[in-house]
Amino acid sequence: MEKLLEILEDIQPDADYETCETLIDDGILDSFAILSIVSELQDEFGITITPADIIPENFNSAKALYAMVERLQAE
Repeated sequence: MEKLLEILEDIQPDADYETCETLIDDGILDSFAILSIVSELQDEFGITITPADIIPENFNSAKALYAMVERLQAE
């Protein structure tokens, strides 16, 4: 989770990733940020994020992102 938070803070430093659960719903992450996050997560964790994975439920919080990473690593 620590590495994920580092990636998120590098891409969008002004968000509160520890507590925010509406990163997409509130427009904190825009489409460019999401594409950057996808690219970084794939490189860092050796996973493949498909278009079907790029949904608000997976990107609204750091916790949701981490759950998606763990699920994709287990596949």
